[in-house]
Amino acid sequence: MLQRIQTIYLLLAAGASAGLSMFLSYAMGINGLAMYVKDDTFLLGMFMGSAILSLIAIFLFKNRKLQFVLGRINIILNFILLGVFVYWSLTVSGETKISEKGIGMLIPIISIVLLVMANKAIKKDENLVKSVDRLR
Repeated sequence: MLQRIQTIYLLLAAGASAGLSMFLSYAMGINGLAMYVKDDTFLLGMFMGSAILSLIAIFLFKNRKLQFVLGRINIILNFILLGVFVYWSLTVSGETKISEKGIGMLIPIISIVLLVMANKAIKKDENLVKSVDRLR
């Protein structure tokens, strides 16, 4: 059933990971130019991996346990991405390649919040199905 609330949360998380990351800069370079995710292959791979995991989880609505596990893996992936951003922002010193932080560093936080809300809804559905099975 694609008409559940976790589908919306997962779709928003995929949109934040794939869409917003392309348009919002994550830092300003030394020369004042904005740095985007599409220019760095590591960040692009991490964000696209997060978006693909969210989209795969949407279509696993019949297997809620696997959907829940993929949500947790996606949360871990976003925490790693957030850790990379925090590391880069804390090691900014003098004239490194990143001189100023951008709003794009908040995208993993947005994705984590949406994925946690999706996992809560998945868990709620799983508990509902288990309670109905006990009655039969």
